[in-house]
Amino acid sequence: MYGYEEVAAVMTGMSRARVARRIAAGAAYGGGGIGLAGAAAMGLLLAEAQLARRRVGNGTSPHVPNADGLYGASWTVPGEPALRLTMLGDSTAAGQGVHRAGQTPGALLASGVAAIAERPVGLSTVAVPGARSDDLDRQVSLALADASRVPDICVIMVGANDVTHRMPPTRSVRHLASAVRRLRTAGAEVVVGTCPDLGTIEPVRQPLRWLARRASRQLAAAQTIGVVEQGGRTVSLGDLLGPEFAANPRELFGPDSYHPSAEGYATAAMAVLPTVCAALGLWPAEEERPDAARREGFLPVARAAAEAASEAGTEVTAAMPTGPRGRWALLKRRRRRRVPETEPQPTAQPS
Repeated sequence: MYGYEEVAAVMTGMSRARVARRIAAGAAYGGGGIGLAGAAAMGLLLAEAQLARRRVGNGTSPHVPNADGLYGASWTVPGEPALRLTMLGDSTAAGQGVHRAGQTPGALLASGVAAIAERPVGLSTVAVPGARSDDLDRQVSLALADASRVPDICVIMVGANDVTHRMPPTRSVRHLASAVRRLRTAGAEVVVGTCPDLGTIEPVRQPLRWLARRASRQLAAAQTIGVVEQGGRTVSLGDLLGPEFAANPRELFGPDSYHPSAEGYATAAMAVLPTVCAALGLWPAEEERPDAARREGFLPVARAAAEAASEAGTEVTAAMPTGPRGRWALLKRRRRRRVPETEPQPTAQPS
């Protein structure tokens, strides 16, 4: 008899790729909501999540530190504008669960980009705790409100609340793809941290743990297809609530056992930073070539999405035009970069 982990392993590979493709196609062309079995499973998941929230209590204040401001001010050069980074999405993007601005993912990414680019970075956050993908339209409007200050790079982290609130995955992906399209059309680069693995939340027990993992990984794979087809890049955030968190829950989860701790956000930022820098053209050309030793290469986008959903920190970006087997993507497993914790200069306005 198979255990939950063995069953989960069977769901990977081509099966997940087919499911992700169906969800992405439904998002693009309409229809494709979850079936009755899926709805029943999500109903159980929601009930279990509500019990989990009662068990974990209110260990974390809903207050999120304001991390907006200028990072790397020492790199300022007269007449050279700062890079602009905007964070969109849910509590993960906003940094709920930490107490200092410098511990939020936006601050960590802004500090890391500033150090690598040797150029100041102005951070703006429009992410909202509790947000689902249907809030992205409003957030994108805020990010693009000033046409003269379009962000150079936008990082979106969203999806967990879509799963726990039973939003149909086709609808979730449709909203995300639309947000990426609007940002790319405006001229911003876009990196999306896909739905984290909710199967690692401590208070959620089997069999709901397995259902949560399955739902979140399927959504992450479908998100990847939708984002790549709109010209964005994705990074799997399995590490955010993945194996490292399961092994070190007291170190990598915050006081409520749900939102990440400061070390948890640092782990996520280390996974996303290389892709953000690649999108901004800050990496040497040789680092952009696939490394066979790291199992990198070109795959049909659905297969690349399925592999990325199963392995945290994996990047997927568009590679080649549509061919006989559909769109192709480059799958990369970039080396993580440690990012410094730096407090913003809120009085300095990025130019």
